Amino acid sequence: MSQRVTNSRFINIFRLLKEAVNGEEKEYTTGSIDRAIFMLSIPMILEMSMESLFALADAFFVSRLGTDAIATVGLTESLLFVVYSLAIGVSMGTTAVVARRTGEKNKDGAAHAGMQAIYIGVALSILIGIVGIVFAKDLLKLMGGSPELIEENYLYTVILLGSNVVILLLFLINGIFRGAGDASIAMRSLWLANLLNIVLDPLLIYGLGPIEGMGLKGAAIATAIGRGTGVLYQIYHLYKGKGMIKVLRKHMGIDVPIIGNLLRLSLGGTAQFLIASASWIFLVRIIAKFGSNAIAGYTIGIRMIGFTILPAWGMSNAAATLVGQNLGAKQPERAEQSVWRTAFFNMIFLVSVAIVFTIFAPWIIGIFSTEPEVLKYGIECLRYVCAGYLFYGYGMVLAQSFNGAGDTKTPTIINFFGFWVFQIPLAYVLANSLAWGPKGVFWAIAIAESAMAIAAMLIFRRGKWKTIEV
Repeated sequence: MSQRVTNSRFINIFRLLKEAVNGEEKEYTTGSIDRAIFMLSIPMILEMSMESLFALADAFFVSRLGTDAIATVGLTESLLFVVYSLAIGVSMGTTAVVARRTGEKNKDGAAHAGMQAIYIGVALSILIGIVGIVFAKDLLKLMGGSPELIEENYLYTVILLGSNVVILLLFLINGIFRGAGDASIAMRSLWLANLLNIVLDPLLIYGLGPIEGMGLKGAAIATAIGRGTGVLYQIYHLYKGKGMIKVLRKHMGIDVPIIGNLLRLSLGGTAQFLIASASWIFLVRIIAKFGSNAIAGYTIGIRMIGFTILPAWGMSNAAATLVGQNLGAKQPERAEQSVWRTAFFNMIFLVSVAIVFTIFAPWIIGIFSTEPEVLKYGIECLRYVCAGYLFYGYGMVLAQSFNGAGDTKTPTIINFFGFWVFQIPLAYVLANSLAWGPKGVFWAIAIAESAMAIAAMLIFRRGKWKTIEV
């Protein structure tokens, strides 16, 4: 009898997984909250897991090119945090509006808002591309790259910043799909982009047959091709697909009031991520003082941390969608319950990961480098940063929930004080004044993230986010 019950449970779980991946669930404002979290979270977690897998695969292939190559990737990614901040910031504002219109059963309003967001994304990417192409060497020098590193690898930075439009649009358009509840389409677009990237990485970096290896430049070209293909897939489903949201000709006109509303919402989201991104740039600058081995170890460690943070971020995105749609359906209490349940599940996941990282850090980092100094810094980064996972599991969900409600101001304020007033000075003091070196930076990250999570919990309980209109 017990075996039959166990088999039945596995069958039900498999059926739910299949429904979630296929995007069969379309209603998230009624029924079981746990089921709604599950159906939205699974495709979003799988979406972010593939992003994490790509980051690890890219680091693995690039690591074979030497320490300077890894360091170049780390320095460039710090610059790309600005692009990611803009993409995520605009997508947060877009998700909030699209989710609210979806909850109100206003599909035309959702599609029209999504189209205006794309116009914003294209305009921003043009400006970033011009700056990246013209000033790539200067930016790497500003980040602390050595003259030899810059001269040998600057084209990697030129290509990635110059093609930033595909990075920006990939995340922005996925924000449209998530707001509408079409998480499975967002998942498939990122899977397509990153699988193609993983396949092209070794081919373009090392070469094969008539294809000549291009070294680090090949990694950048693979990223541009993979993410560009993902964007084309998104555009097809946005205009020709059969999902929850479909853009028609009547939605394509430029609507200044809606663009203004999106910019207002996105400004807070962009500001909070620019604040965070800029703080990471300063942290890398502090680490750069200790040499390329420290930067390389940090880069590998952060890639591994991203491998777990991004899936957890997927669960946080599910909370944002649930908040937006339930507020649109005039169910604020259901929105709040969804947030706390999602945060609890997220915390359990991240604490489990922290335990694994603490125990197996030497083996994990050893996959990517055998240099003793790189190993040392990578292990320290992995162990010390994940010490804050207990609180961060809650903090990241709450931050996204504020954004999903259209309250992008609160997490922006938390980020400003948490990163700029607290984390950066703490990192500098621990690393330099107390002579802890890069270890001081890693501890500062864990301490600051935990403090910001506690602040978010206290503010969220006050409930003002329930009254925001978008």
